Amino acid sequence: MARFVIWLVVFTTALSAAAADDRHVVIITLDGFPEYVFRDPHAPIPTLRRLAAEGVAAEGMRPVNPVITWPNHTTLVTGVKPAKHSVLHNGLLVREGPGHPNRVDMSRDQSELIKAPTLWDVAHAAGMRTAAINWPCSRNSATLDDCMPDAPNQFEHTTSDLKKELIESGIVPASKPAFGMLSPPQQDQMWAAAACYVIRRHQPNLLVVHLLLTDTIHHQYGPQSNAAFSALAVADYELHDILTALSDAGIREKTTVIVTSDHGFARFTKLLQPNVLLQRDRIPPGQVQVIAEGGCAFVYFNDSSGGWTEQVTGIFKGREGIEDVLRADAFPGLGLPTPDKNPRMGNLLLTAKDGYSFGPGAFGEYVMSAPKAYTTGGHGYLSDNPRMAAIFVAAGRGIKKGAKLGVFDNTCVAPTAAKLLGYSLPNTDGRVLNEILSDAATH
Repeated sequence: MARFVIWLVVFTTALSAAAADDRHVVIITLDGFPEYVFRDPHAPIPTLRRLAAEGVAAEGMRPVNPVITWPNHTTLVTGVKPAKHSVLHNGLLVREGPGHPNRVDMSRDQSELIKAPTLWDVAHAAGMRTAAINWPCSRNSATLDDCMPDAPNQFEHTTSDLKKELIESGIVPASKPAFGMLSPPQQDQMWAAAACYVIRRHQPNLLVVHLLLTDTIHHQYGPQSNAAFSALAVADYELHDILTALSDAGIREKTTVIVTSDHGFARFTKLLQPNVLLQRDRIPPGQVQVIAEGGCAFVYFNDSSGGWTEQVTGIFKGREGIEDVLRADAFPGLGLPTPDKNPRMGNLLLTAKDGYSFGPGAFGEYVMSAPKAYTTGGHGYLSDNPRMAAIFVAAGRGIKKGAKLGVFDNTCVAPTAAKLLGYSLPNTDGRVLNEILSDAATH
């Protein structure tokens, strides 16, 4: 935290001039939108295609490992990999101590989750107005002026003034029970409407918006299904609403719009339950535990006195559906921390073969047919899997129309967005995508 404060102090002076500029960046993530679906002519996304024609569309964007929502959303706003920002799950890994299984706690604040400066941290230090709608790891942020976080009890943790305004405008139900009764499509509509309200009312310099329906439907019905195409149509219409709000607010020409996703999607037919194998070897979860994340799984040694590496590796090596059992020496090459430097990290990492995904179960069969009601689509496979590639579309202020952009790492999004706002983000793993920026990006 001390290092984080130092960076803010160092950059605040340089940022003060940028604060006076009338610059706006809106980053919209369509969760679980694969790049190959963007190229599918059957995808009903006319607004997104028009936006790409007005600006640029990448050939693909590589996510970070693990290829799940919260780590990748955090990389999109920090420009660093999980080895630095420390978000490894959709929540905080809590070690309960020897003899007790670990758990992933989603009910945590930004200060507990992210160990790197975010776009909004540095923009806020420059005097810019910042906002986040349904963005992971933003709960109780000290540097977001308006925030409805992607977190349990979202109703309670929305910033008080924003919640009051959204209730009065009819966008958000007035009671927590009614809020909790919203269906996934209604939630997406609410988040899009909240983003439109914030744009029209407050014109933030930085707004980040996370829409989730595409991911929910891809999990349930698989990518490129009729249901998935329907979810994309909803997301595209919500994008249209956000662009309309920018025009209504009179800031469309001053705004850079970036539409991206956190990861792609793959289909699978078989579900692996590695904890079943541990139970068969009479190893309780209080000693060794697997936390599944779709196409990968973290193996935690909760009892350090056991010396589990060789035994556990032997249990999983060569088993059906398991591509590899990776040890700590492989983690840095994947952008992940080692457990000796970050206790949130597992001691081993399991990777799944195509057509397989990991599940959390500890009882029953090790290999199951994927229950249709459970899921038919998944992610979490290693980031070099081409089906994990995400979309990236950018248009508006500072973007060269028709510029060529191949495949790049999603660590480049944050430093590029920072430059469009007139500042630099410190110590990123990515680079500024200068090839897509026009002279207006720096003026």
